[in-house]
Amino acid sequence: MYRPEIKVLDCTIRDGGLINNHQFDMDFVKKVYRASAGAGIDYFEIGYKNSKDLFSTEEYGLWKFCDDHIIEEVIQGIESKTKISCMVDIGRVNMDDIKNADESPVAMIRVACYVKDIDKAIAMANGFYEKGYETCINIMAISRDQGPELDEAFEQIERESHVIAVYLVDSFGYLYQETVSALTRRAKAIIKTKEVGVHFHNNQQLAFGNTIEAIIDGANYLDATIYGIGRAAGNCNLELLLGFLKNPKYDIRPLLDFISTDMLKLREEIEWGYILPYALAGMMNEHPRLAMALRNSDGKENYREFYETMQSTSTDCL
Repeated sequence: MYRPEIKVLDCTIRDGGLINNHQFDMDFVKKVYRASAGAGIDYFEIGYKNSKDLFSTEEYGLWKFCDDHIIEEVIQGIESKTKISCMVDIGRVNMDDIKNADESPVAMIRVACYVKDIDKAIAMANGFYEKGYETCINIMAISRDQGPELDEAFEQIERESHVIAVYLVDSFGYLYQETVSALTRRAKAIIKTKEVGVHFHNNQQLAFGNTIEAIIDGANYLDATIYGIGRAAGNCNLELLLGFLKNPKYDIRPLLDFISTDMLKLREEIEWGYILPYALAGMMNEHPRLAMALRNSDGKENYREFYETMQSTSTDCL
């Protein structure tokens, strides 16, 4: 599936950090960046730009905050066209703490929001644009917001924002390919001057297939992670995606080397991927927090009890 307009974003460290409070050590992050850059990936999302007034630096690692001098230490000495990206959440970043782009190693900042907060997301993304950054808006939990307010959000982003892409994010790994196709086409029918991007979670082992479906329907900005690492069930596997794209600018071999030397070992230390409680949460269009709590409990294999509890309990993801 070769299309030169396609851009791939590696969010291994950013989404993977949701498993371990962003406690990856510097050497590991350097190795991930080297593998991603060697593979020719377009963007490397290294973490979040969160305010240290809101989060403890003792509880969370470096990639929860992504200070510019820390990022510079990661990329130092590695020649690459891979651009650095960071994510921000509404209400968790102080705009005054963000330097202008020409003073920072960061090229792109993505703003994560729910449909109900699209006004705030546009204002924030435009603020970063004025500082010189490429910007995107990631619409989270889109499986919960498919009504007319979603079309209104698309229209407002198209009309009022300077983002380069709008991402559809299946936060709970709930969507099937028919809905992915409909949502991608729906977004592209409204959003004419920006790209559509996708970010899928793998609760029901559909992240890769759903990414393919979105590509077929015109999505050009694609999120993935090495070996599928990410919160709970994880994400679309980067190595699978590159194999599908068949774009000569990408080289899968550095990823294969890194999986062999580092990711297999990490998978023995922290858990992600297809695990039944995550699949059940995905089937029910629920946040995986209850499934993650189960996996950290003494009864982590009590699947039927968990399923029946999920059926009788309504969780508030927003």
